[in-house]
Amino acid sequence: MNRRAFQNFYPDELSHCYGCGRLNEHGLKIKSYWDGEETVAVFEPEPYHTGISDYVYGGLIASLIDCHCIGTASAAVYRSESRDMDTDPPLRFVTASLHVDYLRPTPLGPPLQVRGKVEEIKGRKVVVTAALLAEGEVCARGKVIAVRMPDDMKPAGGVN
Repeated sequence: MNRRAFQNFYPDELSHCYGCGRLNEHGLKIKSYWDGEETVAVFEPEPYHTGISDYVYGGLIASLIDCHCIGTASAAVYRSESRDMDTDPPLRFVTASLHVDYLRPTPLGPPLQVRGKVEEIKGRKVVVTAALLAEGEVCARGKVIAVRMPDDMKPAGGVN
């Protein structure tokens, strides 16, 4: 299994996302990997990631699901095209829709695991579902519709 995170393949000019950008010194630096047909990311929340005392802030949960699903979308399209993630043209996706259901309070302290599953790849769109777990319990579920990054969002220098 390749243990290099999906996000480590993003070109430098597209690696500044607060959630998953490896070059954002203040960001979360989410790292996602294949685990069979699913993807997984593990994140250890800090005490300042609190919403209500002893529980994780809901916006952080949404960000973890969002960025993990976007990374999964990219990796899934590379996989569907039998391409390595370091081949050109690079594939980047953005969020067209994010839906999160909070099922139970997420405790602050244990590592959080986000597990993603590709539901559909169709043209420029990828649908990914995810579950966020703490200590083996599902605390939130999400669904992201990811679309290929539009040309007008790409930085000068042209990344596909």
